[in-house]
Amino acid sequence: MRVDSGDDDSLLLNCGASVNEAIDSSGRKWIPDSKFLSTNDSLPSTANSQDPSLPSTVPYMHSRIFQSETTYTFPISPTSRHWLRLHFYPSSYDHFDSASAFFSVSTAGFTLLRNFSASLTAQSLTQAYLITEFTINQLNSPLLHLTFTPLLNFAFINGIEIIPTPEIFPPQPHAYAMQTMFRLNVGGQFFVSDSPDSRTWYDDSPHIYGAGFGLAASADTRVSVAYPSPEFKLIAPLDVYKTARTMGPNSTLNVNYNLTWILDVDANFTYLVRLHFCDFIFGKVNQRVFFVFINNRTVETDADVVAWAGGMGKPVYKDYRVGVGRNGDNQVWLALHPNPESKPQYYDSILNGIEVFKLNDTTGSLAGPNPIPSPNKIATVTHASRSRKSGVVIVLSACVAAAFGVVFIVGFFKHGKTRGSEEGASWIPIYGSWSRSSRSGMISSIGKGLCRHFSLGEMRGATNGFSEACVVGVGGFGKVYRGCIDGNATEVAVKRAHPSSQQGLNEFLNEIELLSKLRHRHLVSLIGACEENNEMILVYDYMANGTLREHLYDDNNNNNDSTITTTTLSWKQRLGICIGAARGIHYLHTGAKHPIIHRDVKTTNILLDHKWVAKVSDFGLSKTGHGLGQAHVSTVVKGSFGYLDPEYYRLQQLTDKSDVYSLGVVLLEVACARPPINPSLPNEQICLADWALMSYRNGGIHEMIDPRIRDDINPKCLEHYIETALSCLSHDSIDRPSMGHVLSCLEYCLKLQIGE
Repeated sequence: MRVDSGDDDSLLLNCGASVNEAIDSSGRKWIPDSKFLSTNDSLPSTANSQDPSLPSTVPYMHSRIFQSETTYTFPISPTSRHWLRLHFYPSSYDHFDSASAFFSVSTAGFTLLRNFSASLTAQSLTQAYLITEFTINQLNSPLLHLTFTPLLNFAFINGIEIIPTPEIFPPQPHAYAMQTMFRLNVGGQFFVSDSPDSRTWYDDSPHIYGAGFGLAASADTRVSVAYPSPEFKLIAPLDVYKTARTMGPNSTLNVNYNLTWILDVDANFTYLVRLHFCDFIFGKVNQRVFFVFINNRTVETDADVVAWAGGMGKPVYKDYRVGVGRNGDNQVWLALHPNPESKPQYYDSILNGIEVFKLNDTTGSLAGPNPIPSPNKIATVTHASRSRKSGVVIVLSACVAAAFGVVFIVGFFKHGKTRGSEEGASWIPIYGSWSRSSRSGMISSIGKGLCRHFSLGEMRGATNGFSEACVVGVGGFGKVYRGCIDGNATEVAVKRAHPSSQQGLNEFLNEIELLSKLRHRHLVSLIGACEENNEMILVYDYMANGTLREHLYDDNNNNNDSTITTTTLSWKQRLGICIGAARGIHYLHTGAKHPIIHRDVKTTNILLDHKWVAKVSDFGLSKTGHGLGQAHVSTVVKGSFGYLDPEYYRLQQLTDKSDVYSLGVVLLEVACARPPINPSLPNEQICLADWALMSYRNGGIHEMIDPRIRDDINPKCLEHYIETALSCLSHDSIDRPSMGHVLSCLEYCLKLQIGE
């Protein structure tokens, strides 16, 4: 017997409630769940407190507590597809604290959640409640059984929705289940559809990569946006198709960036990615043609929405199956880029909506790992291991446990190029966590996925027993050796800490923690580390052309690598290197999950590969700014004399503008070919930054420029370059440009130099 819950035959259950009917803030009617339970072992309970962010007291303030395996049984239509939504409010219920609840949920032969912690998941999303949505078809039974199995302490549920819906997905020869991972109203706002299935669409902007936001657009009231057929209204609401995100009106700018979204998902699953399109701006074929890339693969070369849909204002959607995790990633990268080869009228792209659904694996499971909690939100977290075969998180403690996820690196190459392409590489971080209770505990985490773990024997073999003949540099951390690994197939730089090093364990761990999660064409790549026998060793890609400083001037830097020949870099080469360094630092500031301040930008930390591509290195002093919107991070002053931001030194408040100041010094160093501090010079010339500012005011800046390249520099280029460098050196950080602005200025300098 179906219980009527409102305007249709859906079931909306207010779990643990005793009243016959309750209405939520959207006017939907919810009924008690007790008559659908197979046993009387469960307990109804009421939340001890109400979070002000809850959208409604229904169904969140009541809960059903399970202390043993319990099953709901629901009457359904066996041939229909159903939406199944589970609502969780991880609060405290009488003497039950939901933070200690780990449980599994299964139905119709599918595992929906395994070792699930609503508390950890809600914390990772920084929200008070959760809605997990699944869809199932071809059940071939008039009854749906939904089973909750406590694995640690108890299980609980606040609300259950079961909503029949017509088939809106590609037909399959067998029953399958999917979990909704993302449903984004691209270019539009959050809303809940007023259709019977009440699907929620979220704002896409939090998922956009970097600064390339494009432009949000809405359909003009004079443009009719209408479904091509009555059945199409089941796919998505018209509100989705009436808003969009484009790249903007500047074709020159558009061909130089991708409009990119990054979507975190669970590894080792296949996903259905559904893209919604509707062009309400252009009405002719070949006005806007673009590429569509998903995870480095080109899925559309000539995307023309008007051609697909048959006209202006007509919705259309495309489905793609994407395997994630086979190559060690756990994200879906979606990118759009104009296709100039199609010679469209406008270089632009457009997207209206994104949906991502996880498909069950071969075992019938949809369960992914719990997220890693913030250490600031949970006082006691013990590590749990995860089976590489099944992804099962095993609880190791009766206290709150967290899955220590294997950290993978996801790559995205501009224009859909394959991995290994030299152009346009762009990478993002995935954040993990480790215990900081002891040295051995900290460093042993290297072997759990943060980076490759080398044995001390491998390091000795790679460097000929740490031979002095292999030393290519010496720094505050220790000696750097040139070596080979993997049967001499890969040339590496091996940085070995000296026992008396001033840069110790914290810098060692900081370097691993950051670089194992960051990959970018203009950041040096960490290959692995070794912590055996109290050694602290880091292994990087070998940079064949050494440091930038080595090619600017000889300051007795004690470079022992005889294979590196110092070269007088041309002005164009120097500009390219500065642009590369700025790109790397700009990525740290804006492209990572949390902004990262390098804190030690200098010419010895800008390395050059065999093609003279700049790579920013040495992240031992770097600081992660969780929410740099607070303007600064208070921290002990660290850095290198001559490059140090005076405001940071004065106030001990670190900002991303501290890196801008340091790069300004680097820009002067590159142009003038002299160190930032030279005590042997007259007093007014000792400090490069001060001397440049004084010379610029007096009109003598030209005389400071490296005489080897002075006559080769376009005067307009030099003027713009020096103005850019000096703007970085303002004593007050608020007066300095952002790193993104510095990058744009340097790119403009290069155009002036080559005459574009």
